[in-house]
Amino acid sequence: MSAITESSQITYSTYIERELRSDHAGETGAVYIYKGIIAVATLLKNRELISFAKNHGATETEHLQLIESVLQNKYRSHLLGPWRLAGWLTGALPALSGRKAVYATIAAVETFVELHYQQQIDYLQKTGGHEQLLSLLIRCQADEIEHKNEAKSKTLTPLPLILKIWCAMVRGGSEAAVVLARRF
Repeated sequence: MSAITESSQITYSTYIERELRSDHAGETGAVYIYKGIIAVATLLKNRELISFAKNHGATETEHLQLIESVLQNKYRSHLLGPWRLAGWLTGALPALSGRKAVYATIAAVETFVELHYQQQIDYLQKTGGHEQLLSLLIRCQADEIEHKNEAKSKTLTPLPLILKIWCAMVRGGSEAAVVLARRF
């Protein structure tokens, strides 16, 4: 991983700054989702989940570093503490129920993230410019799609009702987090 360019040299529209702030908050939350999974899986001695979370967590850490390389500190979310806590809980709570709950949660999160990145990619392709940023977002989205597909391949189908409700809450929470992160 290498920084695309010095963030102090990049000028973005207000729209792109807000979207990148939401990406930064989201990737922060994602790193903590996997930390929450690892914490619980370690207590439960679930090697499969530990391996899954370490692998995916490393990718999310890389994404966070990439976003940080293009987004100046002054434009980052001021709510990183709550994003860390929400992420940790989003990982830890399903880990208490086992692998299938974790995989369903990750599939729900990554489905949302894929669409969120796609909106930004579409915008940049439509407006032109910022080719390096476009490449970064496409790269991150591809990783998220891979995570989604892996998690979906390990998920129960159909989902039990309680897991459907949980995943709907996770998607709704992700949507609300984006709205807040764009502003704060």
